[in-house]
Amino acid sequence: MRKNLTAICIDLLLALLVWWGVSLWLSLPILPSPLAVARNLGDVFFRLIAVHVGWSLWRIVAGLFLAVLVGFPLGIGMGYFPRMNRFLAPLVYLAYPVPKIALLPIAMLLFGIGEVSKILILFLIIVFQVVVALRDAVRTIPEETFYPLYSLGAPFSFVFREILWPATLPKFLTAVRVAMATAISVLFFTETFGTQYGMGYFIMDAWLRVNYLEMYSGIVTLSFMGLLLFGLLDLVERCFCRWQK
Repeated sequence: MRKNLTAICIDLLLALLVWWGVSLWLSLPILPSPLAVARNLGDVFFRLIAVHVGWSLWRIVAGLFLAVLVGFPLGIGMGYFPRMNRFLAPLVYLAYPVPKIALLPIAMLLFGIGEVSKILILFLIIVFQVVVALRDAVRTIPEETFYPLYSLGAPFSFVFREILWPATLPKFLTAVRVAMATAISVLFFTETFGTQYGMGYFIMDAWLRVNYLEMYSGIVTLSFMGLLLFGLLDLVERCFCRWQK
């Protein structure tokens, strides 16, 4: 844990030094110094930005929760039951490659420009990666691993608890981690439509008002939101996957 914190601090320091050097070199209002942005962030975070952070986090958590709720049993089922995989795999392969941001106009037409369409896009981004990762993780488990439980007549619930859950959890968390980065990027785009709350709206609004300090404050906040979410996933992995080094 201490090593991770040290690495994060070093990376942040290097990024700030590069930012500070480029801002000095350009000497333009479009790239203020890190110190100026930090001061502005301290002034406006609780007054302006905090509410947008709350809305963005709510959308991400809602999309992730629904994706796990649907994708986890589907992925496990497709990996464990061959008939289920033969039936659902073509549908997954057909829908997975479609850029989910291209479905945003359809989602808005069907569900409006409110919260449902935004959460739906995040759900679609995450759920397919969860399904594919879990299915492949189950299929990589050696078949002989199940023989002792089969010989004892163990039900599926016991097989899941003793074999499937610990074997697939690391790849499941990896899939969520990869999908999370894409979800945050797409969230920024979806929040520029039909809402007055969210980090995407805040950053674009500051840009249109030519308020570069607030714009960079929003970008920094969005970056730290990602750092927080990835840190939480690492913490979950550390707690539930202790056998991994």
